[in-house]
Amino acid sequence: MALIVQKYGGTSVGSVERVQSVAQRIHRTVQQGNTVVVVVSAMGKTTDTLVNLAQEITANPSRREMDMLLSTGEQVTIALMTMALQEIGQPAISLTGAQVGIVTEAEYSRARILSIKPDRIKRHLDQAQVVVVAGFQGVSSRENLEITTLGRGGSDTSAVALAAALKANFCEIYTDVPGILTTDPRLVPSARLMEEITCDEMLELASLGAKVLHPRAVEIARNYGVSLVVRSSWSDAPGTRVVSPIPKPRSLEGLEITKAVDGVEYDGDQGKISLLRVPDRPGIAARLFGEIAHQQVDVDLIIQSIHEGNSNDIAFTVVKNILSKAEAVTEAIAPALRSTPSNPTEAEVMIETGVAKISIAGAGMIGRPGIAAKMFKTLAEANINIEMISTSEVKVSCVVAKEDGDRGIKVLCEAFDVQLSPNPVASQTVALAPPVRGVALDMKQAQIAIRHVQDKPGMAASIFGVLAENNISVDTIIQSQRCRILAGKPTRDIAFTVAQVDVEAACRALNNLSDGFDQVVIDEDIAKVSIVGAGMIGQPGVAAKFFGALAQEKINIKMIATSEIKISCVVPKEEGVKALKYVHDAFELAGVETVEVPA
Repeated sequence: MALIVQKYGGTSVGSVERVQSVAQRIHRTVQQGNTVVVVVSAMGKTTDTLVNLAQEITANPSRREMDMLLSTGEQVTIALMTMALQEIGQPAISLTGAQVGIVTEAEYSRARILSIKPDRIKRHLDQAQVVVVAGFQGVSSRENLEITTLGRGGSDTSAVALAAALKANFCEIYTDVPGILTTDPRLVPSARLMEEITCDEMLELASLGAKVLHPRAVEIARNYGVSLVVRSSWSDAPGTRVVSPIPKPRSLEGLEITKAVDGVEYDGDQGKISLLRVPDRPGIAARLFGEIAHQQVDVDLIIQSIHEGNSNDIAFTVVKNILSKAEAVTEAIAPALRSTPSNPTEAEVMIETGVAKISIAGAGMIGRPGIAAKMFKTLAEANINIEMISTSEVKVSCVVAKEDGDRGIKVLCEAFDVQLSPNPVASQTVALAPPVRGVALDMKQAQIAIRHVQDKPGMAASIFGVLAENNISVDTIIQSQRCRILAGKPTRDIAFTVAQVDVEAACRALNNLSDGFDQVVIDEDIAKVSIVGAGMIGQPGVAAKFFGALAQEKINIKMIATSEIKISCVVPKEEGVKALKYVHDAFELAGVETVEVPA
């Protein structure tokens, strides 16, 4: 017999008929000998209706009263679902978030879960009852019993947190699609259903806009080793398994505010190759990395900075024992990348041998903009300059001078109260993982470029620190490799992406910095196309194939950023959907059958 937590979203319980159908599914699960806890969302468009009602009363409702109002949506569903179960002879009881002991921060509309006291649930389960729980909600403390809501994806978060607290055998997330697909089926109807995906891959895809699972829910699953399955509530298909690693022991206290960083990783066996003033036109990255892949040179981090005039910079790192081979390939291809092959000022090759990569790793970085800023500040206070930056949902990596490596390890371990991982740990993999698991498109980001940032320790810390203070999450971060001397001081450009809704606040925050740079440039006409896959580690041709697919359609790349399991390209917004489709086709991710998605 298994203990199963099942979560049903709003479309799955959007009508009386759907509630009754779900009740039958729950009953069948119990009849198979399982113990079941059910978490439900508000029915259909109930939340939208409640928001509209509030806006008819006032344009600026208080967050407390909005939580009081919106929490009623799930209470309607739990009562109706329990009635439906009882009507078919299945013992059941409905409970609110407060009644099942979900204690949260005192933050209305976006509270994080602090702890769960599942004693009452266990008592009802011992009485052979199905417990139907209102998702999306909790209480700020047992003293004042203030109702709070968890924000977007809150029911997913509730379900996985309950599964962790109950040590459930697995957690099933029922939705209106058959599982997790290789891309958005509304944009690419040939998207294929995945049988399984790792938590790390899912975190990347979820953060890039894949809406099947919320990143907070995946973070909890990864931290506590919860086995997840995403399935359709409209069929009995097996869905997609989300594979969690074996977790480190951790307390359920402070469940969602647990330590964000699990460890520090270090790789001192790195070399860096930079091409400066590369012509800014489609196909450049494809030619360069196509030849590198042809020569079986495996690349680690890749960045392409924002353009300056009609050129930009491309830099990448490799392990030191193949640096000479990578240098030879790059020197050989450089003339072909120039507008005029004999012009040595274009695609100038620079080699650095004394560099190392130092990273912080963990699944607690989502929605916590201060984590990367803290890393940069810690390195700055130790007078360690950052040469390259790479970010993902589970890791922030900085390339620094190798002579600063030991000091960097020490200060980061102290700052985050963690230990150095014995070996750099690659993202979790599954058997025979494909190089690319999925492709994502994010059309809701803007690029912010900060020109002529003084090249000295502390500038990245200042920039991203002030953004963190204003609760602005930063996604892709690029630091140019070209150094310009202005007023006798070396400078570089730093660019990053943020959600479009945060652009104004980000500009205000940056304008409050006293000095260190001279211009902030905004580009909202962008789209970010990303490929994600744990199997791309050690596969030198993956980046080349990605860039080649874009080059074939003459789509220019504005920025490139990579991590171990993700490669992202910023392209013009009008090319975003086309880029997604061609990259999806290039990696042969299309399914045999078209996926039906309910309207």
